[in-house]
Amino acid sequence: MARFTLPRDIYFGRGSLEELKNIKGSRAVVVVGGGSMKRFGFLDQTVKYLEEAGMEVELIENVEPDPSVETVLKGAKAMEKFKPDVIVSIGGGSPIDAAKAMWVFYEHPELKFDDIKDPFTIPTLRSKAIFVAIPSTSGTATEVTAFSVITDYATGIKYPLADYNITPDIAIVDANVADTMPQMLVAHTGMDALTHAIEAYVSTAANDFTDPLALKAIKMVYEYLYKSFDGDSVAKEKVHYAQCMAGMAFSNALLGIVHSIAHKTGAAFEKGHIPHGCANAMYLPQVIRFNAKDERAANRYVEIARYVGLKGDTADELIDALIKSINDCNTYLSIPSCIKDYGNGMVSEKEFLAKVDEIAINAIEDACTGSSPRTPNKEEMVLILKSCYYGTPCEC
Repeated sequence: MARFTLPRDIYFGRGSLEELKNIKGSRAVVVVGGGSMKRFGFLDQTVKYLEEAGMEVELIENVEPDPSVETVLKGAKAMEKFKPDVIVSIGGGSPIDAAKAMWVFYEHPELKFDDIKDPFTIPTLRSKAIFVAIPSTSGTATEVTAFSVITDYATGIKYPLADYNITPDIAIVDANVADTMPQMLVAHTGMDALTHAIEAYVSTAANDFTDPLALKAIKMVYEYLYKSFDGDSVAKEKVHYAQCMAGMAFSNALLGIVHSIAHKTGAAFEKGHIPHGCANAMYLPQVIRFNAKDERAANRYVEIARYVGLKGDTADELIDALIKSINDCNTYLSIPSCIKDYGNGMVSEKEFLAKVDEIAINAIEDACTGSSPRTPNKEEMVLILKSCYYGTPCEC
């Protein structure tokens, strides 16, 4: 038996933020990030609509990128004090992911983070509050997924919390909110969406319900991401919907080792973080080469290549064409091809080689590895990581 879980309601279209006026409740807490939603007026709009719905509103602000365990626990304490029956989060993946985890500890204050970091260990929610997610970026799709990525900065490890209980009740996918993204964020989140859809399609948990969503999302990203990057408002709206469809697919089909590696390299290096979407974009071509040695995965990559109109007479030619198209996309979007070239050499070869064995072990243990078409051993994961660092083809 398989399961397919989505939010109860998804409202989409420009201006759909106004649906907040129809939410039922008495007290709402709004979780937001660093300030862009305030600067562009969407936070004020959100509060206004919730107040028009008859609710008292309190804010939890300044959730950092790659939210920490400490931020989550602090937010949960604020929720315990205010006692909301509606939790709303507006912004990028970070505030929404943080709010999901806060929700867990608000409903179950007896838990510790270690109690929920393994997949499908979160207890039943919604005895205290419902959850409304409003994305401002076009990549993570956390507004429709059963995932939340939280970082333990003491260890430098990102933990993808995974449980259907944290799937939001309501998603509001309003492209007006996403129009605020700067160009580089359009690039990174767009490639995050593409990676979600491709990994969902080749995942060992892919099924007849997730495949159409994954393929449609891939095709829409191929059709509209360049135009979105160049500022076309119609294309931005289309990519915003594509990332949501990719999220519906991967929340149910799960992901693979592109995400395992991205989770474990994102906060592993001393001089800064590698943004998640950028990491996915750099690693995706290498992982496709690795996975394509599995016959089923190879056939699925061929189907993707044909679906987006790539040319080739053989399976190998079509897979090569798919990899080339992703590399070409990265070039167009000004995304580097490998870790070595990221951030003007932010990650030195010395530091990378000193940490690669530990990162490999952590990546294999990541929750996303279990649904990968091929499960690498430590030696293979080290080789994949080295390919991701140097930008050389993975031959393992």
